[in-house]
Amino acid sequence: MNCSLPPRVLLSFPMEGQRDRLCLQSLWDFVTAKEPLIKSPFFPVLFSFTAYMAFCLPYIVLDILSIRLPDLRKYKIQPQNYPSLRMMVPCIIQSVYHHVILIFPVTFLHWYWRPMNLPVTAPELPEVLLQVAVCLLLFDFEYFLWHLLHHKVPWLYKTFHKVHHKHVSTFALTTQYSSVWELLSLGFFAAINPLLLGCHPLTEMIFFLVNIGLSVEDHSGYDLPWSTHRLVPFGLYGGAPHHDLHHLKFKSNYAPYFTHWDKLFGTFMESHSN
Repeated sequence: MNCSLPPRVLLSFPMEGQRDRLCLQSLWDFVTAKEPLIKSPFFPVLFSFTAYMAFCLPYIVLDILSIRLPDLRKYKIQPQNYPSLRMMVPCIIQSVYHHVILIFPVTFLHWYWRPMNLPVTAPELPEVLLQVAVCLLLFDFEYFLWHLLHHKVPWLYKTFHKVHHKHVSTFALTTQYSSVWELLSLGFFAAINPLLLGCHPLTEMIFFLVNIGLSVEDHSGYDLPWSTHRLVPFGLYGGAPHHDLHHLKFKSNYAPYFTHWDKLFGTFMESHSN
């Protein structure tokens, strides 16, 4: 794909960071070529559901294969527990239901009140990386407080959060197996942070993909050699073992991704894989 822009556009860029912007420009041109679809009220819900299922699919395949292949089974955090088809299907049905009945009306209202603006130029790569990292840190903090509150207040737990804890041994499709309130709350956090930072639409899309990908990995039930917590040094990132232990023990590891808030509040528990 061509990574070039008209001279008039190039002149408007500062020389510093121009190459970074040009590298993302090809990706952004590919996205904006689908402008009618992107601006459609159906796009957010289609994008959300497709991305979620795409991230879940490799783990679903892994669940099927690892039952028969011992070499894969060693990566299962709770090898004695495997999801059955009877466990997976309700998760998929609930996800479809929530996307059609809940997420679509919300995104339609957002589309009606705040039509998407697609700028001509792409953001610079350092800007994207920084804003995605900040959005993740903000979401991690917001989710930690929400999560802690919904465990410490019995009424909140029983009324809203208990649904998500139906499965003590998590698998990928349990990521969005939750109450309507939980789905709306966490969706609001994920949507508001890019708006607060004034992110480019491409940055918003990348953050959404990163966020849902990490969340699915957290619930996957697998500790793989390339898992995110193994790539981030100094134990700063908990990953799947960290969150799996939360579902198993209930009273620790409330942050979804990073470990600093749990360590600060005394709710951190070392996972058995570390």
